[in-house]
Amino acid sequence: MENLFTLWRSWYEGDVPHFHRYRVYNGQKRVLCRRASLGMAKKVCEDWANLLMNEKVHIRLDGEEEQRFLNRVLEENNFRLQANRMQERKAALGTAAYVPRICGDRICIDCIDAEGIFPLSWENGEITECAFAAESWEGGEHFIILQIHHVENGEYVIEHMLFVEEDGNLTRLPNSLSEALRGVPERLPTGRSERSFVIDRMNSVNNLDAGSPMGLAAFANAIDQLRGVDVAYDSYVNEFILGKKRIMVKPEATKDFDGEPLFDADDLAFYILPEDSDSGSIIREIDMSLRTKEHHQGLQDMLNMLGVKCGFGERYYRFESGGLKTATEVISENSSLYRSVRRHELMLEAALKELARLLLRMGKDFLRLELDEKVPIHIDFDDSIIEDTGSDFERDCRMLQLGVLEKEEFRKRWVHGRHETEAMAS
Repeated sequence: MENLFTLWRSWYEGDVPHFHRYRVYNGQKRVLCRRASLGMAKKVCEDWANLLMNEKVHIRLDGEEEQRFLNRVLEENNFRLQANRMQERKAALGTAAYVPRICGDRICIDCIDAEGIFPLSWENGEITECAFAAESWEGGEHFIILQIHHVENGEYVIEHMLFVEEDGNLTRLPNSLSEALRGVPERLPTGRSERSFVIDRMNSVNNLDAGSPMGLAAFANAIDQLRGVDVAYDSYVNEFILGKKRIMVKPEATKDFDGEPLFDADDLAFYILPEDSDSGSIIREIDMSLRTKEHHQGLQDMLNMLGVKCGFGERYYRFESGGLKTATEVISENSSLYRSVRRHELMLEAALKELARLLLRMGKDFLRLELDEKVPIHIDFDDSIIEDTGSDFERDCRMLQLGVLEKEEFRKRWVHGRHETEAMAS
């Protein structure tokens, strides 16, 4: 999986060795070239992050005290921003983890991507024991905080270790040297049989390493399509570079009768031919036609294939003008997007519920708060992305006016079901 992480990260960064830098033989030597890139791997990850975790997603608890506690912990950790970023990193590397830990009288949540997750034990793809490496910068020093979650006698024990990185090597340090671990015991028995970490993955079967519990990047099976997009885009860019208009001028046409220059020496449109040139005309224009239509269609075809492979459906990425599409048009043209979003929401919903319940449990066990860890938890996703909520609201208003829909039912759908959720989350 580490080799795959390296490959996926290079595409996410938009700089793949031996692809975006390559050599072309021009008849005399091999010239180093830099392939232009649309950076679609990062765009795919950004779009999945915005589809799955945006400002309209809320974690709703049935208990008022539990809701206030959860809101406070999430706000203290700037979780809404961090969660969106981690959804992007999850789409880039396949897996993300949320690891809460006690920081004095509050709970800190470490958000870790796949390169900091080291599974130790797993069964049926479910990680049961794991080590997590999180970075911490304090006083100009780069620390690595290592947490090891393992089971002893049926209960989880968490070990905390501190390392400093020097010249690529790690040296163990006392935990007291880090503000993040100050007061945290090196060995912390949880007294619980439930794990104290949350693993979140893209909901795709790992066909590249079937025995691994780690997930796949959103574009893991679309590497060839990413190559195709950048090849088409690079060719499009070079079409304008190589097709630039030139005017060939013989030396005798560069000066007037008094010997004064007729053309600006810094003007790149003119090319002065050698003295012995017998090209015919004294001034000859070279104006190559650009194959923009062919490149436009080729690039759109590549984007269509990329969209299908990444779960967005055909023509999600449109290399054309025409303005924005309405939600109804998006849904009708992207039924595969609807199914993809729902599929990935299943995994994310389970992860968010597990995180909320874990935070309640930690608040009860370590902060000694009166919290009900078994309170029902609901995840409200942003259905406006895949459902035309504006049209639904207008339809229900008309039904209310016609007497087909009762006021209580309307209030339940649009007041209690939505506004109260937003109010509780705020």
